[in-house]
Amino acid sequence: MSKIRIDRLLSNLGYGSRKDVAAAVKRGVFYIDNKPYRDPSTQVSMKDLHLATYDHVPLDPVAPLTIVLNKPKNYTCSHDEQGLLIYDLLPERWKYRTPPLSAAGRLDKDSTGLVLMTDDGQLLHKIISPKVHVSKYYRVTLRDDLKGDETETFFSGVFCLANDVKPLKPAVWQAEGPRSGIMILQEGRYRQIRRMFGALGNHVEELHRFQIGGLTIGDMKEGEYRILNTDEKIIFGETP
Repeated sequence: MSKIRIDRLLSNLGYGSRKDVAAAVKRGVFYIDNKPYRDPSTQVSMKDLHLATYDHVPLDPVAPLTIVLNKPKNYTCSHDEQGLLIYDLLPERWKYRTPPLSAAGRLDKDSTGLVLMTDDGQLLHKIISPKVHVSKYYRVTLRDDLKGDETETFFSGVFCLANDVKPLKPAVWQAEGPRSGIMILQEGRYRQIRRMFGALGNHVEELHRFQIGGLTIGDMKEGEYRILNTDEKIIFGETP
């Protein structure tokens, strides 16, 4: 799409309904390269939107948008569950973007760390598809001391979780202390790491994802997010 109507653009970005943003544009809130646009039906070039402002603030990025979030504990990776949601950590209007942002590989409520969120369906598929092997790295803290056979058990390729028919793919466990280590997975079943250690009679106290593929969480604070740049998108094979 080379051009788009201003009212459709702003509505898709979550600034309001078509009617509401049309009224706002007529009041003179939308500019491109310091030039005001007051007709909401005007077609504007997508390539010029990096110069656009809305109410004197740079316009939100258009789709496809991909962000990295450092998820705090007690937040749920869902659009519609009760309680604290990861979407509450983003600008309020982003909840109304079209297409919507979705989490690419969820973390459970009690876990923390790196969550990718995107409105790019192809990228979402690349990250969560079982046919695409994207490694995910977790720092694990356990209740009880390790027994010593976890590395071999998890990497065996025959280890099966309760109520699952298909064995887990080989997972890499690197112990770092008597009750801690790094787990590297290439799949993402429901509460997988917690269930893996539970099957061995242990309990995961803390679980933190710090890397997906070649993308790391870096020094982001809990609750912070940032937009992926072009080089980071290439890590997942996305064409800039």
